[in-house]
Amino acid sequence: MGAWLETSLFWVIQIVMIIGLIGLVVPIFPGLVVMWLAALGYGVIQGFTTIGWVVFALLTVLMLVGTVIDNVLMGVGAKQSGASWQGIGLALLAGFLGTVLLPPLGGLITAPLAVLIYEYQRQRDWKKAWAALQGLALGWGLSFVARFAIGLGIMGLWWLWVWKGS
Repeated sequence: MGAWLETSLFWVIQIVMIIGLIGLVVPIFPGLVVMWLAALGYGVIQGFTTIGWVVFALLTVLMLVGTVIDNVLMGVGAKQSGASWQGIGLALLAGFLGTVLLPPLGGLITAPLAVLIYEYQRQRDWKKAWAALQGLALGWGLSFVARFAIGLGIMGLWWLWVWKGS
């Protein structure tokens, strides 16, 4: 592959990785999966060497761990603050629909509103509903920090792959 094609490939993949990293702000956007797919595309186009397979396996583990952490931390944060599993499920559904129908930030508005309104209707207590919302927000914040750190790790490993593979 010519030098200009390699440089172009690097920058296209890098831009997709940055989009995935920035997309981690939106809870429903699969930023880690986007980054993983970019790395897969790089491997398919560039060819998988031994280091490529090793790095790609590590990227796959990071992506899977990050995806699980995302859902667990948000749900646990809300549950520990008194939210019901139905409220958490409704918040996830509202976040998904909000992101799809009102991109890019609709999910950031609809998920917290859904848990607040549902928990108020369920418990008839604004303090308890507010506590559930705060738990969801804390879980989302912790989830974002964890996913962002994993996203930086994915990007760093991909850079290592590019550097060692050339």
